[in-house]
Amino acid sequence: MTAERPFNVLFLCTGNSARSIMGEAILNRVGAGKFKGYSAGSMPKGQVHPLTINLLNRLNYDTTALRSKSWEEFSALGAPEMDFVFTVCDNAANEACPLWPGQPMTAHWGVPDPVEAEGDETQRALAFADTYRMLNNRIGIFTALPLKSLDELTLQKQLDAIGKSKAPAPEKA
Repeated sequence: MTAERPFNVLFLCTGNSARSIMGEAILNRVGAGKFKGYSAGSMPKGQVHPLTINLLNRLNYDTTALRSKSWEEFSALGAPEMDFVFTVCDNAANEACPLWPGQPMTAHWGVPDPVEAEGDETQRALAFADTYRMLNNRIGIFTALPLKSLDELTLQKQLDAIGKSKAPAPEKA
């Protein structure tokens, strides 16, 4: 794979209010200059979940440009051409993942939806932190891949393996 421009990466889920938004934010920080992250949903909620914004703000992300949007924006004329599309919906929860047409490299990186977490405010915030940790781990592995030296089959195997990786457990204080 070669690119004169940053690789465009789209994170897809259903609501585009938490997981895919986190993926976009993380990639734009970790992969700055080499990657450009985007996010969308097949049935967008229309707003980013407040706990997503709170978490990202606490971690010093600029959240001003983050918004919940439909994946149709990225299939419209003039939209950026995607090099990679990662679905982050949770098949284990019987959640339907959108399929992306075209020729980008794709992989399923399913993570539980923190929006569905139950419990008090602390328990719900922990669910968002767990989702962030898992995505941050996977995106860190992805951005470290030597993309220019991997053939397509090897790269696809690497992308699929990343989707099966577990985030390291938080350290106990």
